[in-house]
Amino acid sequence: MIPLNQEEKDTYAWQTTVPGFGEEGQEILKNSTVFISRCGGLGSVVAYELAAAGIGKMILAHGGNVKHSDLNRQLLMTHDWLGKPRIESVERRLKELNPRLEIEAYNSNVNEENAKEIMSKADLIIDCAPLFEERYLMNREAVANNIPLVECAMFELQAQITTIIPGKTPCLSCIYPENPPGWKRRFPVFGAVSGTVGCMAAMEAIKVLSNLGDTLESKLLSFDLRDMTFLKSQLAKSEDCPVCSKL
Repeated sequence: MIPLNQEEKDTYAWQTTVPGFGEEGQEILKNSTVFISRCGGLGSVVAYELAAAGIGKMILAHGGNVKHSDLNRQLLMTHDWLGKPRIESVERRLKELNPRLEIEAYNSNVNEENAKEIMSKADLIIDCAPLFEERYLMNREAVANNIPLVECAMFELQAQITTIIPGKTPCLSCIYPENPPGWKRRFPVFGAVSGTVGCMAAMEAIKVLSNLGDTLESKLLSFDLRDMTFLKSQLAKSEDCPVCSKL
């Protein structure tokens, strides 16, 4: 494990005083690789917070070019980058914050052709994709490769998050055996809602990697910011889940 240098000790001095974390936890983050699928409303915030926290390497996958409609929530996109690849804006902005961060960037979304290659390199996966086809694919590869997966999503003023530990917790297919009917690529969204659950996902990733606190393993945290209601529910594995029942 590569130790912290003096610059890193100075940069992360406030968080290394958190009880149960310390410089040992910071070294774990420095030596960890996190894969984030989609760096949009959710993923932008997740990536930015993890870059600030000192994750050593990120693998990022996000296709397409920046559009005006991205700018209400995709905080790593900027007006001067309209019409240019989103992933280039993501990489540029993260490097401005943390030049020590190693980035492996893919100018495409996760698909059947690239999922295994991309995800097998990660110590932890964070699913920020809007479509269940992508989410099921990442869940399958995470389970197959025994990689922890932080699963988060939002709609309108609602959001939810859970942590999947292969062989230990329910997987996404246990929670959603079928693609929810009527789910569309475009949906109502405020950036502040995706940002809220994005910060939670970043913190959950830090906790899983550094063994800090209690994670959302086998628990689903749901909230509705319309009335500030939060609910934590217990999840159970499905005995006949086609993805994880044999683990």
